[in-house]
Amino acid sequence: MIQALIIIFSIILLVILLHYEKRGNKKSILITKSILSLLFVVTALLQPRLAPQYYFYLFAGLILCLIGDVCLALPGEKTFMTGLGAFLLGHVFYIISFSSLTPLARWTSPGAGLIACLSAVIFFWLRPHLKSMLVPVLFYILVITVMLSGAWAVFWKSAFPAPAKVLILMGASCFYFSDLFVARDKFIRDEFQNRLIGLPLYYLGQFSLAFSAGLL
Repeated sequence: MIQALIIIFSIILLVILLHYEKRGNKKSILITKSILSLLFVVTALLQPRLAPQYYFYLFAGLILCLIGDVCLALPGEKTFMTGLGAFLLGHVFYIISFSSLTPLARWTSPGAGLIACLSAVIFFWLRPHLKSMLVPVLFYILVITVMLSGAWAVFWKSAFPAPAKVLILMGASCFYFSDLFVARDKFIRDEFQNRLIGLPLYYLGQFSLAFSAGLL
């Protein structure tokens, strides 16, 4: 019942957040986004610890993403870089959490190769616009590519219940593609459509990962 209420409240907050994003109300964006991101952390707290090691590293990643969300909602290049760093560490913890379910040695697959090719295309699409951010963005793309490959390995090569594996893959995929819209907004064209697509993808991804901990 509590988790159902959280989902309903989160959907309402997401609609409100998109409204503020369209209007460009920075203070309201910061407040709404912080509460909404806190809710995926609370969702994880409510899950049973069926796989303790996975849960611990996943929860750490969610906390770092909450910090990243707050930083990206604040103005300035320094806060953007701090947010980027928080998300980068969050992805590292997600990688460790996925490796606790499926060993790294089993992560190589045709699917992982396709993910790497897609990331290469995205990097070369962004490259002319990156300037001094080329190295940090390249490193970020490498890490998030490994993260999605890990989720694919859990989905394809582990024996965990199907609902948990689907949520893990869906969560990582939504996060991956939401970052594509963040990059487009930051480096190519700043427009509301990026947030209109990217924010629902992002929160669907984070809540999917939070719920996955209780289904293993």
